[in-house]
Amino acid sequence: MKKTILLIVIVFIAGWCVNSAYSQISYNSNQDINQTIGLNEEPTDDTLSQTITDTISVFFNEPPEQISPFDHIKENQIHVFQDRIIIDLKDAEWARFTDTNSMDPVIDANSHAIEIIPISTNQIHEGDIVSYKSKYAEGTIIHRVVEIGEDEEGWYCRMKGDNNKMQDPGKIRFEQIQRVVVAIIY
Repeated sequence: MKKTILLIVIVFIAGWCVNSAYSQISYNSNQDINQTIGLNEEPTDDTLSQTITDTISVFFNEPPEQISPFDHIKENQIHVFQDRIIIDLKDAEWARFTDTNSMDPVIDANSHAIEIIPISTNQIHEGDIVSYKSKYAEGTIIHRVVEIGEDEEGWYCRMKGDNNKMQDPGKIRFEQIQRVVVAIIY
């Protein structure tokens, strides 16, 4: 019974999506419709199926993939007990943040984090959040790694605050990086 109801709902939604998509282009001739959906001949079941999938994707606004932090803490390092949680992580440090809004909504003034001091560039990945000393600003900056590369001076990364429109200025060298965020605690 549940499968039947689910099937009816899926067919209804798919039909509605296809009807909506085709009603927007119904003033076109069949040839124009075929061009609109990328066909040179009459639609087949496969092309209609793909059109339905594409239309549903548009209606439900599937977001694009974003870079995410590297999995620095493996599952076998996290021990959950009834009265506490233990994270088996060597040389970890506790961190608090200033309210700059550059990493909103991921990190804000009341957020806390666990960080590690990287010993090599292999511990820094695109998507990681790191703290570093900038040549262009005072204090420690905590932003996301958005690019890693090599040039004539060696390894570098580019940084950006999640809530900032532009990347941080300049290339950040390994010597400037102080810590890598491995856990954020709210």
